Amino acid sequence: MASGRGSNLAVILDAIASGVCPADIRMVISDKAGAGALTIARQAGINEVLHINPKDYADRAAYDSACGDAIERSGSHWIVLAGYMRILSAAFVQRFAGRIINIHPALLPSFAGADGVGDALAYGVKVSGCTVHLVNEVVDGGAILAQSVVPVLDDDDRESLHARIQQEEHRLYPATLKRIVEEGFRLDGRRVIWHKP
Repeated sequence: MASGRGSNLAVILDAIASGVCPADIRMVISDKAGAGALTIARQAGINEVLHINPKDYADRAAYDSACGDAIERSGSHWIVLAGYMRILSAAFVQRFAGRIINIHPALLPSFAGADGVGDALAYGVKVSGCTVHLVNEVVDGGAILAQSVVPVLDDDDRESLHARIQQEEHRLYPATLKRIVEEGFRLDGRRVIWHKP
């Protein structure tokens, strides 16, 4: 599921095409008709590429239900959020509990929310980074699957820091998806325990 230009989707598709990530993308859904992610998905030959318009539904729950029905029809097991900018309803999260994955441009639990990069920079941290996590009902609050650290430089602004964090996202996201497929994990409270390869 994606809302934007699709850079994370593109690197995941590249990792799959090169044999690095043993996943199979069955469907791409976007809430934005003009999302670059839809173009990338079509060019990659993804079977189902859908724009599901939130304005066609009475509320968020109805929209999420329609998306969930489409996902179930596709036979997809995992739901990978790649720049999806809508907050998922509790009903959707519960329907797919433990199967929704997101990436956030900060080291959670610090700087959750829409502007993790700007918030970290404004706070004055010396390191930031990105976090791949499971999605629960709390925004950016699910169990952490993987993290990667990016130094914050003295001359960084939001754009320069975000660009370096995105480079790390593009490495970490496909690598984490590969690990999910090949190794699997279990939860011990909030801790993700990876199965031994």
